[in-house]
Amino acid sequence: MDLGTAFSVKHARQRGVTPSRLRASDLEIPFRGVRQLRADPPNTVETRLLDSMDAYAQRMTEHEFFSHISAAVLWGMPLPRRMLRASTLDVAVIWPRRAPASQGVRGHALRPWMCEFVRHPEFGVSVSSPAATWAMLSSRYRSVDDAVVAGDAVIRDKMHRDDPPPLTTLTSLQLAADAGRRIRGGILRDALPLIHPRSRSRPESVMRLLLGRAGLSGFLPNFDVFDGDVWIAQVDFALPRILLALEYEGEHHLTDPVQWAKDIARVERLTELGWRVIRVTKADVFGAPELLVRRIRRAVDQGRWHT
Repeated sequence: MDLGTAFSVKHARQRGVTPSRLRASDLEIPFRGVRQLRADPPNTVETRLLDSMDAYAQRMTEHEFFSHISAAVLWGMPLPRRMLRASTLDVAVIWPRRAPASQGVRGHALRPWMCEFVRHPEFGVSVSSPAATWAMLSSRYRSVDDAVVAGDAVIRDKMHRDDPPPLTTLTSLQLAADAGRRIRGGILRDALPLIHPRSRSRPESVMRLLLGRAGLSGFLPNFDVFDGDVWIAQVDFALPRILLALEYEGEHHLTDPVQWAKDIARVERLTELGWRVIRVTKADVFGAPELLVRRIRRAVDQGRWHT
């Protein structure tokens, strides 16, 4: 009898599962009235939260929905590690209903004009909409950059046929920010003009903000390079007038030999076409950004000198 990896006790009893089976050692009790198969701990905080939400969903009422950090994880919004807590779920209702109260749950009673909730198309659970989720996180963002990175992710353009469509629009983010008085709402207002639809990842968003603060204007994100009518590559950032490209090398680029070979071939082809490529790592962006800015500024100055 397959009940899935998580199921409600009520459903199991209806299917004929005995009380002794529900007390078996291969099951754990993540929430009251729920059982979950024991398994090795997931590798990431996001996966642990998704597993926990799957368990809680077995006992959710029709009035409850996931919100805040939990909703952001469901929508795949990139958040700093410090914002994630694997042991706590955000579960909300619309006021005047009372906020959910349960161990491992942070309950919220939200004003109806401050939040919209929908059915998640993949996970099938009730969750605050992408725009509402982005706005209600104003109390959790530590900086404008956090809000920009999350905003970039939910309005991201479909830049390749395999890319999913954007989750929402910049207009929807604006409406959500203006829906009412939010804790630290100024972060949302400051972030809105900086959000850009052509960012594929958190490091790219952080790089774009870094370039802007350094006064290095003119870089185009995810720029397609052609040789005549032949598409060559899409570079993370480009300054086309001086043929300068910035490429962020994620850790998977370094550990996947096939990807590494493709990266080398692509850089060689760009170089043949006259482009200078600066390869950027996680340590550059998050460890020594001032040194990275210095490298890029020097390359820009050299490019201007030679054009």
